[in-house]
Amino acid sequence: MSNIYTFRRIEKKYILNHEQFIGVTKRIKEHFHLDEHGSTRIFNIYFDNDSNELINTSIQKPVYKEKLRLRSYKEPKDDTEVFLEIKKKYKKVVYKRRICLKYKDVLDFLKTGTLTYKKDPHTLNEINYMLKHYKLQPKVHISYLREAYFSNTDENLRITFDHDIKSRYTNLNLCEDEADLPLLKSDTYIMEIKALGSIPLFLSNILTQEKIYPGSFSKYGNIHKQHIIGGI
Repeated sequence: MSNIYTFRRIEKKYILNHEQFIGVTKRIKEHFHLDEHGSTRIFNIYFDNDSNELINTSIQKPVYKEKLRLRSYKEPKDDTEVFLEIKKKYKKVVYKRRICLKYKDVLDFLKTGTLTYKKDPHTLNEINYMLKHYKLQPKVHISYLREAYFSNTDENLRITFDHDIKSRYTNLNLCEDEADLPLLKSDTYIMEIKALGSIPLFLSNILTQEKIYPGSFSKYGNIHKQHIIGGI
């Protein structure tokens, strides 16, 4: 888990089947190493308002969009460190700012609207502004299994593979629940390459040889569409 609290990067997504996942993970191991935690489940709560303004705007693929989410890299207890983060995208460049809090403090903050965070009051002010400006509230729980690979030579280059994506619109805490519903088939993976600039040539060649091409995919966007169509 990264301790960095501010990010600026390019993110490219790809939709893979199981065969492609096996093929590309074998090929990249010469240049990347697997995160020490291996495959772990990431838990998120995304915020929106009664009119679903943020996700409806995002689905339209505007030049600028933003979101607010709460994230934990394991199923949290009261004293687990979690991240409350703003993610913005402008002209295909992603900017992310986040603060690290105890889970119990976040729950209190969401109830009372009061929180002191001396390490980064600027980011806290941004979060408070978004909450009040858009009248945000916890909207949907999304979790998924992730394998993260880090470049052996470039600390800013990373590849993640997400699958077993699940969601629910009730009982909105960061823990798993029997109400969680799958989004995709079990053999589908969402690969994401995160880099400061262009993708290295060796990696582009691997993707071409494995017949893996960029695709547009939003977890929250597709879950929202599923929710609206299915009335979940």
